[in-house]
Amino acid sequence: MGRTLVELFYDVVSPYSWLGFEVLCRYQHIWNIDLRFRPAFLGGIMQATGNKPPAMLPKRAEYMLKDLERMGKYYQVPVTISASDFQRILGKSSLGAMRFITAIDMTQPKYLETLSREFWMRFWSQHEDISQMESIVAVAGQAGLSSEFTQKLLDMISSPEVKNRLKETTEEAIKYGAFGMPAVVAHFNGKPHLFFGSDRLELLANVIGEKWLGPVPSAPSSKM
Repeated sequence: MGRTLVELFYDVVSPYSWLGFEVLCRYQHIWNIDLRFRPAFLGGIMQATGNKPPAMLPKRAEYMLKDLERMGKYYQVPVTISASDFQRILGKSSLGAMRFITAIDMTQPKYLETLSREFWMRFWSQHEDISQMESIVAVAGQAGLSSEFTQKLLDMISSPEVKNRLKETTEEAIKYGAFGMPAVVAHFNGKPHLFFGSDRLELLANVIGEKWLGPVPSAPSSKM
């Protein structure tokens, strides 16, 4: 059998995208898949589909505080959140960060995994800004990018090429049926299968004929 293409549409403003991202990174060398990262803009998806951030619904926001704490421990991802974070999340845009990530995808995609992870670490673990240019530069440094290359990427984010790529990827996610993130699309048996959320990866495994070995398959406690 050929390898199954699995696309992960994500935005670093989404903590659940981080959970799905890390688990798929662990499985990309275990399952017979080609994992493709698809940086997109969550704000564009929400606007196009009429969806609203969960933090805007008080009871859902209350649940989200508990849910992310449990999910972070289960998936072994250092995501943390407090009630004060909701205003920070709603008041900041990830558009600049996602254009920067798109620029790296277009030029040096080998850095895409590391750079994306560093954005999540800064925003969801260290609770620091990712919307300002100096914040993006700091993340790039943590990801090991040189100052010269970082400046090149910063120059690119206002270009039509980068803007169009991010817009096209976001529209592609919507065409697959995405209404939020993470959106995982597995191309299996000649058609795309959409899975929404980081807690649908066990179902993904079942559909593509792979074994689910838990959220941390390489851990000593995993059942093989």
